[in-house]
Amino acid sequence: MSNLFVTNIILAMAWCTVTGHFTTVSFAFGFAVASCALWLVREQFATLNYFRRFYLTLGLIGLFLYELALASLRVARIVLTPKQNFKAGFIAIPLSCASRAEIVLLANLITLTPGTLSVDISDDRSTLYVHALDVDDVDVFRGDVAKGFERRIMEVFR
Repeated sequence: MSNLFVTNIILAMAWCTVTGHFTTVSFAFGFAVASCALWLVREQFATLNYFRRFYLTLGLIGLFLYELALASLRVARIVLTPKQNFKAGFIAIPLSCASRAEIVLLANLITLTPGTLSVDISDDRSTLYVHALDVDDVDVFRGDVAKGFERRIMEVFR
């Protein structure tokens, strides 16, 4: 997969060279054109997995943006509510992710979501400790992380 990604980047840079425009928009367009070209020859180079991971990555980004919007609204509601009745606390989340890259990405996505912060990971990398600003049910929170970010991350990386 990484060879195809590098090929895609090289083709995008070639596009910028040919057009004479070295801008982000030109590079993104060249990357899209190169992706289409690689998709057309996918069977000759067995590149089906590359495109599957691309769509899975887009799905993960979409999930993050959705969770970001929801969490932003929740935090705004907490901040704007005169009577503060939120339940903050630390939560231990058992991990299914095995590799460092998967765990780091999960921890970063949780930290980038408003109202949550990844605090620590156990020495055996089996538990992630998260501080949440407002959690009604700890088990539901754990399930949301496992079925949401963690599952999508494992789909992208495996």
